[in-house]
Amino acid sequence: MTKDAIALTPRMPDVRTIASALLAAGPELRLQSLAGGAVIQLCDAAGRPLLSVEAPVLLDVPGETRRLLGPQADARTPLWWTEARASTAVPGGERLAATFAGQLARRLDGSTWPPEAADVPDTPVEATATVAPAPAAAQPAVDVLTDRVAVVIQERPVIAMTTWLSDALRACVGSNRALQIVSPADCRLSLPTRLALSGAPHRWVIRDDAGGYHDGLSGAQLHWRDGAFRPVDGAAPAESFLRAETSDERQLLLSFRTCHPAEEQLVLGGALETAWRALTGGPPAGWGTAEPVGSPWSRQEITALARDRAPEGTWLVAVGDQHRPVLATMRVARTPDGVEEDISLALGGTAGDLPSADQLRALAGELAARYGLRNLLVQRRAARGDLTVPARFEALPVPLAFAVGPMDVDEIGVERARRPPLGPAPHTLGAAAAPGFYYELGDGTSAGGWAHLEQLMRHLRGPAGDPP
Repeated sequence: MTKDAIALTPRMPDVRTIASALLAAGPELRLQSLAGGAVIQLCDAAGRPLLSVEAPVLLDVPGETRRLLGPQADARTPLWWTEARASTAVPGGERLAATFAGQLARRLDGSTWPPEAADVPDTPVEATATVAPAPAAAQPAVDVLTDRVAVVIQERPVIAMTTWLSDALRACVGSNRALQIVSPADCRLSLPTRLALSGAPHRWVIRDDAGGYHDGLSGAQLHWRDGAFRPVDGAAPAESFLRAETSDERQLLLSFRTCHPAEEQLVLGGALETAWRALTGGPPAGWGTAEPVGSPWSRQEITALARDRAPEGTWLVAVGDQHRPVLATMRVARTPDGVEEDISLALGGTAGDLPSADQLRALAGELAARYGLRNLLVQRRAARGDLTVPARFEALPVPLAFAVGPMDVDEIGVERARRPPLGPAPHTLGAAAAPGFYYELGDGTSAGGWAHLEQLMRHLRGPAGDPP
């Protein structure tokens, strides 16, 4: 059983109820709180944490529990999500986490994940139980800490970018470490987690049934060496990773950046909402700074949060309703040019129900005219329609189109921007006096789209020594 456990309850767990459920799991152990009470821990006699419980999250967005925990999860809304994580150094830690979650669910008329946690007998942990010393135990999400990496062990249907995991990632970046997530092969990544693990030094490590390890995103065989999971020199990719599945499921991927003047009346999220409506017919269902997403969509709330955090940046995730897989991440940053929004949006479906080329071109025009579009890349790929990432080979995305907005055209030069080296002439976006351009790169099925994009980008940058 996993060492994570989640209680899903229709009533809010207050501090007293959480403490009672913790003490039921270990009545002779000690309680302590971290981060101003945001995390409550059950500790051994030396003060080392055995079980960490994060502050409950109110989910008011339908479909979030089933998106991350599977079709059997409690789908009521609103619902409180209370997550507990036992130290992997504790013998029987999974029982400790399950006992807490089961206790909390019974007291508040809720349910648990995994479902069997609700049936675990209340067997208190002895006060003599101990765990590995700090600093590994000081970060609730981290199971192994070395000078090079922080290792997090996960065993859940979808490994989401939870607050636990987000905190661990920030700690890794701040300490010049890599985050390495270890899981069984049947786990999947949520799209935000996949984006966070893009590129070195972070890694998704798959533990196979034979006791070996491989990279869940590349298939490279791995071993533990010098305090980190590293590729095995000369080894072929894992066979299980190469067993690709065929289906008609597809993903449409949009990556775009906008820039706005830093004005008092600025309300963020307009570009993302406009793209969402163009692709689905309605706005996002909810947003949050981690998964699961708990708050209904509100541009005003997003703007208020970004203002409070400025000049630091703000990262958030947006989700769609439970009837159509749509998901996006957005990063807000203050730059010398203004306030920038970097957005990655994914839409899942089948080959026949994704937006047309005309719809995508019209969307680019609206983003350029109303939201300060700087650039946009549209890609398509054969991959899971639910937008989760399995530990097996999936085809790389193929570029469909690229666009530059008026601000980037001004830097490139209008004449250079309007004359690409390949393909048809670009479509003009916006006013002729300050145009943007939309370049079609193919139909999204041929890898030649990458060659077209590479040549276009080289052309737009100009000869060596020219301005960008």
